[in-house]
Amino acid sequence: MNLAYIGLGSNLEDPIAQMHSAIGQLSAHPDLTSFHISTLYSSKPVGPQDQPDYVNAVACVQTHLSPIELLDVLQSIEQAHHRVRERHWGPRTLDLDLLLYNNETIALPRLTVPHPHMLERGFVIRPLMDLAPEMLLTNGNTVAEHLRQLDTSDLVSIEEE
Repeated sequence: MNLAYIGLGSNLEDPIAQMHSAIGQLSAHPDLTSFHISTLYSSKPVGPQDQPDYVNAVACVQTHLSPIELLDVLQSIEQAHHRVRERHWGPRTLDLDLLLYNNETIALPRLTVPHPHMLERGFVIRPLMDLAPEMLLTNGNTVAEHLRQLDTSDLVSIEEE
């Protein structure tokens, strides 16, 4: 079995509902087991600021799928949520990123793992800490150690009822 971490984000069409729907689809998928999800967090957008705040989370799954097969699953879930790619770092109904796949480094035209910007993004590292605070990152730090180096002042935990 392979261990994968998936970043989830949404800032359009009721982002919390989009996230719950995606979480439901991921957790029910027959090829994804041992599903765990972080707390949901609100964050300011990266890139263009003329868009709503995001809701972000990280999921951890076990799977027998290859990285590309898993990417295909993630992209099919994005499409089911009417994901439209209008501009780089623009608003979206749902964004699912394969952040980590085992300890592998993958450089393919469709997929780069570890995700190339994850170490810069508090909205990825903070939810990742919910799931794996002692996991060693590619920079030699644990998730908890690396989080202390990031500005996460824009992150707000979303308390759900």
